[in-house]
Amino acid sequence: MKGKLFLIGSLFLVSGLSAQTADEAFIRKIADEVLINSKAYENLRTLTKTIGGRLAGSPQMYKAEDWGYNLLQQSGSQHTFKQECMVPHWVRGGKDQATALLPGRSKKELDILALGNSQGTGEKGVTAPVVLVNSFEELEQKKDQVAGRIVFYNYHFNPTFVRTFQAYGDAVKYRGMGASAAAKYGAVAVIIRSMSHSTDNNPHTGAMHYDSAYKKIPAVAVGLKDADWLASALSGGKDISVSLKTMAHFLPDVKGHNIIGELKGTQFPDEYITIGGHLDSWDVNEGAQDDGAGIVQTIEVLRTLKALGYQPKHTIRFVLFANEENGTRGGNAYADEAAKNNEKHLFALETDAGGFTPRGFGFTGSEEQLKKMKSWAPLLEPYGGGEISAGGGGTDIGPIHQKLKTPMGELLPDSQRYFDLHHARNDVFEAVNKRELELGAVNIAALIYLVDQYGL
Repeated sequence: MKGKLFLIGSLFLVSGLSAQTADEAFIRKIADEVLINSKAYENLRTLTKTIGGRLAGSPQMYKAEDWGYNLLQQSGSQHTFKQECMVPHWVRGGKDQATALLPGRSKKELDILALGNSQGTGEKGVTAPVVLVNSFEELEQKKDQVAGRIVFYNYHFNPTFVRTFQAYGDAVKYRGMGASAAAKYGAVAVIIRSMSHSTDNNPHTGAMHYDSAYKKIPAVAVGLKDADWLASALSGGKDISVSLKTMAHFLPDVKGHNIIGELKGTQFPDEYITIGGHLDSWDVNEGAQDDGAGIVQTIEVLRTLKALGYQPKHTIRFVLFANEENGTRGGNAYADEAAKNNEKHLFALETDAGGFTPRGFGFTGSEEQLKKMKSWAPLLEPYGGGEISAGGGGTDIGPIHQKLKTPMGELLPDSQRYFDLHHARNDVFEAVNKRELELGAVNIAALIYLVDQYGL
């Protein structure tokens, strides 16, 4: 009996080792195909240099949709379609301007950008004294000094967070809610320290929102060097006014689209694995890292699997999401359609943290599912993606996780440089490294293959 049990155990061990060896071999093929034949970098060049910034509602949004649709088909999509959604149409309306007015009639130009979704000043502009606050708590302390003034939020990225997305998560509330918090006490505008810990002076835009209970006041972000200068001058007791002019405003919503390609499942065609990034970007840059990199990685995974003749068990969807930056309309439309059709979704993965060196994946699901993910770490480790951690997803796949309880994850590249570029004018093609971009695609394709083979 013991001999039979030993033989059975040995057979299971050999079978497991054979499967692991086969997985290693196929992932090696994925890596070789991407690293030798990848089209991702040149696809990114086309997206950024011939189309450029792709804010929702803009003419470039529609050009990007057509580009993505055609490229998915060229890359091997067996079913390519556009999924309609209404998207907001916010426009900057012209050059954003700010001038600091110092005692003695001296002036200093400040490098600013209107925040996305903000209300502009109009042609007349706004000129008012500035009050410095370093936190919402300090705003409460100074609330009697705010009426008729411009509030300057000088909240810094926390430098002690090694994972820079933690610093962003900590600071972004000032961009998102700062205008209404100041308007509550009668402020006429707000200036926000840019969401960055870079060493340059590029202002970083990004979405904000208004509380309908208070007046909509203009909101701008200022570059870090100018933020430091302004904070120092105000802390030194100088009376400084700022003259702001922004022309930002909303136009009526327009039709946009998620662009979707599929590789049909051979065994479970009605069960879906989603991989995607967002096709839109801010208007002030080329959107190379945010999220052109994720878009071309998504398409490269499709191209690679087709080039290798891979026939998935489940249907894999490659989704170029609309309107992540200032509305999440694409992600919500995708989840709503899936719920309406009673679709079964096994897993959703987003790549929206830049095309930097891959470190691993974040995952949101059950403990057992996370344990299974972590068991694949040795297969991903040779390509840099072996760090599997709890917690992760993305703005576009959050809705399907919430509505269908779909497990979700995200590629986690090295984050140290991401917020030097995020939502700023220097997020351009030249800031992307070809090798790093391709290694990200290797790891994504490997993980999608493992989920398709073994489920969660």
